[in-house]
Amino acid sequence: MANSSWGLIPLLILVGTVFRGSCSTDFWKDPIAQQELDRISYLPGQTFDVGFSQYSGYVTVNEDSGRTLFYWFTEAAENPSSKPLLLWLNGGPGCSSIAYGEAEEIGPFHINKDGKTLYLNPYSWNEVANILFLDSPVGVGFSYSTNSSDLLTNGDERTAKDNLEFLLKWFERFPQYKGRDFYISGESYGGHYVPQLSQAIVRHNSATTEKPINFKGYMVGNALTDDYHDHLGLFQFMWSAGLISDKTYKLLNDYCDSESFVHPSSQCDQILDVASNELGNIDPYSIYTPPCTANFTVSSKLLKRLMIGHLNEEYDPCTEKHSVTYFNHPEVQKALHVNPQFAPHKWETCSDVVNSNWLDSPRSVLDIYRELLPTGLRIWMFSGDTDAVIPVTSTRYSIDALNLPTIKPWHSWYDEGQVGGWTQEYAGLTFVVVRGAGHEVPLHRPKLALTLVRAFLAGTSMPTIQLDSES
Repeated sequence: MANSSWGLIPLLILVGTVFRGSCSTDFWKDPIAQQELDRISYLPGQTFDVGFSQYSGYVTVNEDSGRTLFYWFTEAAENPSSKPLLLWLNGGPGCSSIAYGEAEEIGPFHINKDGKTLYLNPYSWNEVANILFLDSPVGVGFSYSTNSSDLLTNGDERTAKDNLEFLLKWFERFPQYKGRDFYISGESYGGHYVPQLSQAIVRHNSATTEKPINFKGYMVGNALTDDYHDHLGLFQFMWSAGLISDKTYKLLNDYCDSESFVHPSSQCDQILDVASNELGNIDPYSIYTPPCTANFTVSSKLLKRLMIGHLNEEYDPCTEKHSVTYFNHPEVQKALHVNPQFAPHKWETCSDVVNSNWLDSPRSVLDIYRELLPTGLRIWMFSGDTDAVIPVTSTRYSIDALNLPTIKPWHSWYDEGQVGGWTQEYAGLTFVVVRGAGHEVPLHRPKLALTLVRAFLAGTSMPTIQLDSES
């Protein structure tokens, strides 16, 4: 089936498509026509109709260097004009938010085992929000730069700056979302991206005389937050779960507790290799579910790096493999408006080039939390409790370091009469544990994750058994 959006503004859309890429950001002065350029009317393997609109395309965030970010936007399944806007960011650094967030976590379209056909995710977060997925920084997914050196000079600071520029230009392209309640969420190394972008937005809003971004808050899951506390919690979790030996536990604490997660020392690296061997053939991102054997030679090494794993309720451990197959199909890239001139030779879920050349990564983002907590933003952190990469213990240590007063003490929360996890509310911050979930909470426990984001967006506490029984 052809892209029917060509029929809406025939000649102009055709011409715009020819120039889609680094020029598309400024080619249209009419934002509605710009939107139509990016409209997705059909996806290969989509055997069903949907009642919501979706768009994908490029936004150039630096004209001089040609840095251009790729996005995929899905409007809410019902009444999009009444629902907030949520930006989702995966981490790595170097991993695609479309590969993970859209295709196997919170997006409406997930990929079948054949790597060709799609199915609808009944627990998509577009049930409660309009969702914007961003491949960031350049070199990730379909995002690119016309200056190849940009792929070797990525880092936290430039990523936050480029992501803010993306948002400002995206709101110009989609003016109907200006002023809409806006939230950010993400996971893993998104624990850096999300608060850093939040800080950039707050500072931008305080400095601008124009209408600011209507930013309401952010939520991060199994998030890299503070290297010292994250290491402390990681080693404790692996040891207490019986995954590593007493000797390795001691050596990890001796050689790695003050190391960077992104650039560990050679000594720390060696001990992490020992720990990985002791773990054996398991998925460290979800320790009680089987790994994808096709991917195991890769995933056994990922304990040392913060790439994203692969975790589903009808559990399929090879979802990442299906994404690689699907997004490398030329007809899929055409439907997503990928410019062939700048398409990667081989689309990958995560970029080794970006990851191995990452420049700046602060040891902690707790200082950003301390800056943002007094602003009244809604700030939530959540953890799947079967993740051995950024485990629940790590997040608890980081939160404890903030020394926040407790508003509601630790207690269980419920979903349909069953314990969904545990939660504690602090002054300015809510922490939620999702029972039985790994590193990618929405993939492994999609229904519970939808309950989580619904409460977050509503600004309510997680449901209790009393509330469940009343409903």
